[in-house]
Amino acid sequence: MTKKSPAASPPLCPCESGAAYSTCCSRFVADFAETPASDAEQLMRSRYSAFVLEQRDYLLATWHASTRPSQLDFEPGCRWLGLQVKAFSCLDETHAEVEFVARYKLQGRAVRLHERSRFVKEQGRWFYLDGDQF
Repeated sequence: MTKKSPAASPPLCPCESGAAYSTCCSRFVADFAETPASDAEQLMRSRYSAFVLEQRDYLLATWHASTRPSQLDFEPGCRWLGLQVKAFSCLDETHAEVEFVARYKLQGRAVRLHERSRFVKEQGRWFYLDGDQF
């Protein structure tokens, strides 16, 4: 009698929602043009996932044109460790803020990024505008 091995679980989303990546942030990162984030928190979580997975095109596409850098590079050896959303505020129909803490390791050193990010909605899509770090 052969024993059946359990099916492998799909990888969890880097945004720490508890959902599988394939049903969480993947849909936004894979096709921003067809599936925009429904709110600023969802966009922030998908951008975190894109940083973890080094998805440059998505990050630039979801960065507001007025503050978008001309290029985006990733730190070699950066290992993202986790995300905690601390607060989400809709200021009005087109402006929102998300406060979060993202942790990562770079060259063996632990780093904690605590930011209140500002987002703006234009033509039905949310964009990262800028943020204040604590």
